[in-house]
Amino acid sequence: MSAWVYVALFLIVGLIIPIGAIGAAWVLGPRKPNPIKRDTYECGIETVGDTWVQFKAQYYIFALVFLIFDVETVFLFPWAVKLGQLGMFAVIEGIIFILILVVGLAYTWRKGMLEWV
Repeated sequence: MSAWVYVALFLIVGLIIPIGAIGAAWVLGPRKPNPIKRDTYECGIETVGDTWVQFKAQYYIFALVFLIFDVETVFLFPWAVKLGQLGMFAVIEGIIFILILVVGLAYTWRKGMLEWV
């Protein structure tokens, strides 16, 4: 058999499992809505005031920037461990990668995305 048969089989199974789980939850799930179930619930406490408040998107952007730089650190760790065994091409490639990260950090800093106010 061709290698593409396995890819197609993996794709089909990968689609059937989540669609089947969502379908089973929809068919088997209880449907008895009432006002208490539809009420806004947060941390076991009834909400006070308006529940639709504006959320500062800057907190979300700050978290995304942290996540990006955190993931890039994971990519740098194996490179740093084997730095003594790598050739000059890999060292230059790593330096370019770090420079791209520094440019990204400078850009986010200049745009004011790292201010927590």
